[in-house]
Amino acid sequence: MITLDPAMLNRVIKPARYTGNEWNSIKKDHDKVNVTVALSLPDVYEVGMSNLGLKILYQILNNRTDTAAERVYAPWVDMESEMRARNIPLFTLESLKPVSEFDVVGFSLQYEMSYSNVLNMLDLAGIPLFTAERNEKMPIIVGGGPCTFNAEPVADFFDCLILGEGEEVMEDLIEAVSAWKQSGKADGRVGLLKKIAKIEGIYVPSLYDVTYHNDGTVAKIVPNCSDAPAIVTKRVVKDLNTVEYATRPIVPFLDIVHDRIMLELFRGCTRGCRFCQAGVLYRPVRERRPEVLLKMAKEMVDSTGYNEISLTSLSSADYSCLPDLVQSLVDDLKEQGVSVSLPSLRIDSFSIELAQKVQQVRKSGLTFAPEAGSQRMRDVINKGVTEQNLEDAVSAAFQAGWSTVKLYFMMGLPTETDEDVLEIANLAYKVLDLYKKITGRRGAKVTVSVSCFVPKPHTPFQWFPQNHASEFERKQQLLKAKLRDRNITFNWHDARTSFLEGAFARGDRRLGQVLLKAWQNGARFDGWSEYFKYDVWIDAFKASDLDPYFYATRERSFEEVMPWDHLSSGATKDFLQREYQQAVQEELTCDCRREKCSACGVCPGLGVEVLDWGNKA
Repeated sequence: MITLDPAMLNRVIKPARYTGNEWNSIKKDHDKVNVTVALSLPDVYEVGMSNLGLKILYQILNNRTDTAAERVYAPWVDMESEMRARNIPLFTLESLKPVSEFDVVGFSLQYEMSYSNVLNMLDLAGIPLFTAERNEKMPIIVGGGPCTFNAEPVADFFDCLILGEGEEVMEDLIEAVSAWKQSGKADGRVGLLKKIAKIEGIYVPSLYDVTYHNDGTVAKIVPNCSDAPAIVTKRVVKDLNTVEYATRPIVPFLDIVHDRIMLELFRGCTRGCRFCQAGVLYRPVRERRPEVLLKMAKEMVDSTGYNEISLTSLSSADYSCLPDLVQSLVDDLKEQGVSVSLPSLRIDSFSIELAQKVQQVRKSGLTFAPEAGSQRMRDVINKGVTEQNLEDAVSAAFQAGWSTVKLYFMMGLPTETDEDVLEIANLAYKVLDLYKKITGRRGAKVTVSVSCFVPKPHTPFQWFPQNHASEFERKQQLLKAKLRDRNITFNWHDARTSFLEGAFARGDRRLGQVLLKAWQNGARFDGWSEYFKYDVWIDAFKASDLDPYFYATRERSFEEVMPWDHLSSGATKDFLQREYQQAVQEELTCDCRREKCSACGVCPGLGVEVLDWGNKA
């Protein structure tokens, strides 16, 4: 156990990031369990503690009597400096034990720009960075989260990666590790990895070889042993009502990004937005029953004392029983002062009735995501909403008393023109005008947030070129010049960060050497603007004789082998190509839950079906 010197903690900002002992945290005697797991998100405490997936796994694993699960997050730069100066290794928050002493270290990979933090944390832990350099005494390094669907840029650093939902497969992994330890670690570390590779949904990169064409594209990725399947397919929980949820989440001592109860209504989304990776990765829609959600909500309020519940999902307003659920939550929890909030909403699913229900206790902010300014662009991305939908939603909000609205957009979408970009500004002004028309006065506040579109693997846009950083910056200035009303706030993403995110999102295994060089030269916390070092990354590409533009801004042909073709989300390539062609033709594809099946291949391929309790209850 590591002892933290109070004087050291006094020298860092937010020392509560490192002390543990929060409400609902679980401490177990490591001598009385078979397997120890360190769960991590490679970012600071406030970000890591807000991740729902890790909360769920923490509870599931600690429910096992043979397993102890603890947490570890990336120490901020001041704490890292103190730890390195005193040779303090990376440690977990529950037992303050070195991470290197755990059996399994799991990283949730939510964002490509967190990769440098993974290397930094392994180094701080004293764990060899490369899987090939680890022996039987060292932890198994596991990755999970959306980035695993193309984890090739970090393939050399992870022993295995989990594709899909972790509730069931993580238990399978623990069983394998436990049996391996009890066998005296028979067949060594490689033997364990070969056993793990047979578990559905787990990818062991070291068991696959990659070859390349002379033009730099991937020739093929094939298993180098019979234990590894040619295609690794994601795991999916067929019925969310039957699996454990994080009903006793840890209550932090300091503010975190999502400092409230997160009630997950359902997984998946069948709207079919063509830019959305999550919409493909988490198919099909599987709703929780309303009575299950009410029970979970009450347990979480009782176990935490929180006074706000956020109804989370990819598209919360699409929950088939939402009006009745919200009313029940408000009725049941009103006396405890608990409010209900909805995150980013589809503009065609919002109603004044819903607005009035969620404001009964406390009015939270409203965020809508039109995604694109022009109808043409919204058709290209298959958003399936119109300007009239936005006007109706915003009007309902203003009539119900709201005066502040956030609008999310993207720029750099396939086939986008300057006219499409300027339509974002026109929409913002129309929202201001609507407020004046409805209330008879000025004073509405509109925040326009515009991100830089990054084409992601497993989406219909995976073949499209990304905009160059300079093109993003030009479009940002174009829009900025048009948004001059003081009631409109304009936020935009850093174009160079998005450019590198794009390179790694569609990168191949060779990018591991770029990542290593960038980290060695100081890259870490790349998602934080104050620590993002663009030149370090460009120098790392040069030193590796690789071109970031080859990965980010190059259009791919349908015939090209993608670095992630051996990793399956369940959606077929034929479906994605059909959607690509529909996008170019500005044609819509309907919601497969409410209308015609779009034949993406997920339901029959994975043996799972859509669960919509609005239709089945």
